Amino acid sequence: MPPAFRPAVFAALKTLLDERMHTAHAAMQAAQASANEEGKSSAGDKYETARAMGQLDRDMHARQYETARQERQLLDRLADTPSADRVVPGSLVRTSAGWFVLAVSAGKLAVDGQEIIAVSAQSPVGAALLGKRVGEGFVFMKKSAEVLEIA
Repeated sequence: MPPAFRPAVFAALKTLLDERMHTAHAAMQAAQASANEEGKSSAGDKYETARAMGQLDRDMHARQYETARQERQLLDRLADTPSADRVVPGSLVRTSAGWFVLAVSAGKLAVDGQEIIAVSAQSPVGAALLGKRVGEGFVFMKKSAEVLEIA
């Protein structure tokens, strides 16, 4: 693995989370504006219901924003995790089943032509990888795989 690969993976994850935060924040503001507009009408219950629905939308987007913000903070801490001889949170792991980064559950991303799956340490595959060393096997979804490299 090239020395710049791990930083590139974390940079891609940070960009993904920044985009999620931006999208959630914009949707939160749009829902709030919509709820405020509905509240200006005096037509009765129909508009009160619409305002309440707008507020629920805003709250949902606020939760999404907060989740992404917390994940981004965690990612900032994990990006500085030094390489270890065992898989720990923050590790970039090449296995016989593909590349994984134990950070936040963000799904698949492509970095330098490689597909990496971002998982949290609490996810089933993350839990299966935690503590493993190069050469050790693990089982995930009834399939055996081996840790080939840890960065």
